[in-house]
Amino acid sequence: MIGELIAWLTDPAHWTGPGGVLAQTLLHLYYCVVSVAAASLVAVPLGVYIGHTGRGSVLVVGVGNAMRALPTLGLVTLLVLGFGLGELPALAGLVILAIPSILSGAYAGVRNAPADAVDAAKGMGMTAAQRLWQVELPTALPLVLGGVRSAMLQVVATAAVAAYVGLGGLGRILLDGLKISDYAQMASAAIVIAVLAVLLDLVLAGATRLLVPRGLQLAARRGGKD
Repeated sequence: MIGELIAWLTDPAHWTGPGGVLAQTLLHLYYCVVSVAAASLVAVPLGVYIGHTGRGSVLVVGVGNAMRALPTLGLVTLLVLGFGLGELPALAGLVILAIPSILSGAYAGVRNAPADAVDAAKGMGMTAAQRLWQVELPTALPLVLGGVRSAMLQVVATAAVAAYVGLGGLGRILLDGLKISDYAQMASAAIVIAVLAVLLDLVLAGATRLLVPRGLQLAARRGGKD
């Protein structure tokens, strides 16, 4: 089996062309980036608002857990029945999958802003909006980006469902292998998905180091140890 796996991965014919690994990886990456970006546009402002005002906290726990429990394949199938075949049902299902982690990260980051820093901002006469933009959001950034990283990993692993509704991506290679019982092809697709997930996580980790001040990174690590 290992020999067959190596042979499949090292065959140039499997990597080139519109149905090859490289083209399908780019398509898989497209689904992941678009869905996580769309989920961030929805979840980050909502999580920041709930964390700042304290209103609707039940949404983060109740609705977030309910959305996590939704089976993505079943949801995509339901959306296909409602909207027909195409990218929309698959992307919508991935967006719904990504929202809970990003929402929780944004909410927790703003809600857990250091109380002494917030009190100091109030003492300086800052308005609620100024406290949000100058104190709460900067300190929330590590958790916000952590939520995005978590969502990306979930979406990369789940984006293969797009193949079940007639789209491409690495799930297409896996599904085609399943149809002909080519276990080396299926295992190869799974390995490429895992490698893509690791690479994307490394990219987002690097972005976090660039965007988050070193002092906040050290504080977050100390908080995790406590």
